[in-house]
Order: sequence, then C-alpha cells, then structure tokens
Amino acid sequence: MAQQAYMTETDNGGSGPERPGSRLRRLTHRLVAGWRGDPRIWRRGIVLAVLALLIALVMLVHSRIPNRVGNLGSLTETFLPWLGLAIPVLLVLGLVRRSATALIAVLVPAIVWLNLFGGLVFDKAGGGGDLTVATHNVNADNPDPAATARNVASSGADLLALEELPASAVPVYEKALAATYRYHAVVGTVGLWSKYPMSGVEAVDIKLGWKRAMHATVTTPEGPLAVYVAHLPSVRVKVEAGFTARQRDKSADALGEAIADETLKRVVVLGDLNGTMNDRALNAVTSQLRSTQGAAGSGFGFSWPASFPMARIDQILVKGVQPERSWTLPRTDSDHLPIAARVKLDTSA
Repeated sequence: MAQQAYMTETDNGGSGPERPGSRLRRLTHRLVAGWRGDPRIWRRGIVLAVLALLIALVMLVHSRIPNRVGNLGSLTETFLPWLGLAIPVLLVLGLVRRSATALIAVLVPAIVWLNLFGGLVFDKAGGGGDLTVATHNVNADNPDPAATARNVASSGADLLALEELPASAVPVYEKALAATYRYHAVVGTVGLWSKYPMSGVEAVDIKLGWKRAMHATVTTPEGPLAVYVAHLPSVRVKVEAGFTARQRDKSADALGEAIADETLKRVVVLGDLNGTMNDRALNAVTSQLRSTQGAAGSGFGFSWPASFPMARIDQILVKGVQPERSWTLPRTDSDHLPIAARVKLDTSA
C-alpha cells in the first residue's frame, strides 16, 4: 500500500513512479486546454486591460501631467516608480479572469516601466574613485545627535554634509566630528565637514529669507572642488491643496542659478532637495548634474521616510567628476536615511 502512494498510471495503462514535474505539466496542459476552448478569453478583462494601458500612459506622459492643480505632475513624478507595483497585481487578476486581452495589455506598462527604471535595478557600482562624500538630513528633533554624527562619520566619507541643524545641537555635532574632520563650516541650518581644507565658504541665497544652503571650495589632492550643501523647503500633501511645493520650486530655481554661475569645472551638490530626479520642478538643478545613484548605484536608493523608504529626496549630484559607487547608509535617529557616494575626481585617464 505504501508503494502505491507514489505510483501513477502511465500512458499505456500500467503504473510506475511519477516523474518530477509531471503534475505541473498536467496542470499546465489543463490550463492551456481550458483557455484554448474558451471563446470568451478575448472579451473578458476589458477593464483590466484599460487600467493597464492607463498606467502605461501615465508613465509615458508624466512630464505632461499639469502642475496647475495641486502640483499633480510633481506628485506623480515623486512616486512614479511605485506604479510598477500595479503590474504584477494586474497580471494575477488577468490570470484569474482567464483574459488574454488583459495579459497582453499588461505587457505595455511592463515594457514602459523597464524602459524607465530597469537600469536602476542592476548594480552599476565600480571599484574606483578617489573621494567619498555623504549627506544626511539629521532631523532637528534628533534625540541623539552625537550618535548620529558618529554613525555617518563611520562611513569613511571625506566630505560630510548635514542638513536641518538646530543651533542648539551644532556644538554637539562639532564635538562628535572633530576627531574625524579637521575642517568644517556651518551656515544657517546646513554644514559641511571635510578632511581637506575649505575656502570661499558662503551662504547661497535660495529665496527663503533664512540660510539653508551654502557653497565652499574644497582643496582636494586632485585639485579644487566646488561643493554645494542645500536643504530645499519641504513639500506637503494636503487634501484641499494637493502637493504644495511652490516655495520648494522657487528655491530650486535659485539654487540652479547659483550652480550655473559656478566657475569651477568640478561640482558636487549634497543635500535634501525634497524632490526626486523625476520631479520636473527640480530641472533647474538636475538638468546640470548627474545623480550618483542613477549613474553608479544599485537599486533606487530611496532615503525617505527612514522607517519605510519610498522616495529618494536626498541627493548627491555631480558635474565634472565620475560617479563610481552610490549607496544608502544605515538608519540613524533621523526620519531620513543618510546616503553616500564614491566619485573619481581625476577623469584625465
């Protein structure tokens, strides 16, 4: 009796051991046979097919979605990669509905998503570089700024930018980072710590009325490097007003103008820009520089919120240098994840 539990009837009426995968083949055969004999597979799932095509359309024309009503375009672009989650859901629903129309339609958003974001899925990190940079919005209400400072310094960054520095906590950060960084400067609520000499430290006017951006020239072994640290205004999602980002957009334009006027060829921008690389409102900045994550990262590098990262609103952008690697750092007591990148300043080779 025990042996018969592992026996199955063969094609010639006999019995023998069931071959691996035979059950899967039988199930597949039944499924295909059922679909082949069903005349309604093309008529079912029309709603699913329409939803799939609408998702593909949003991804294709996201830059044309107007911002006039609640900055809907920028809101869509901020979370654009997450539209891909609808694809497997529609795929499963298409299978359940046994709809060939829906399954074919799902291919369209899948292809569009892969075209837009497929390159971010793969690891593009290199092994070179001669400078490591990092940035972190430390959160003004951080309960343990000293531990946060030590954690980000342990990344080995040669340049470390911090944003959302309350005046009362600045001495704590300075003390915690003094052993690692010989040079530093704090302008308003942003600061830059460096292992190399800095000069030309000044505030960058981003049209806020208070200081949340700065510029410095860092003298690296490979020559001078222009470094910008910025914390653009926050955005809000409100039911009655949508995605409110007018002040952020205005500040992004001002920062873009300052970068455009930079005389040095090598530039690094570090900070919390409160927007993603897809957000058209940051074009004044992002059109001039490359994202280290996009060029040399692995995955999307989401940095906010730290408890469940959904968007990369903290950025490391470069011009005149070569990104080699980009990654997120372990969580601190902030609501943002710190991020880091390894870049190559000497691009003559």
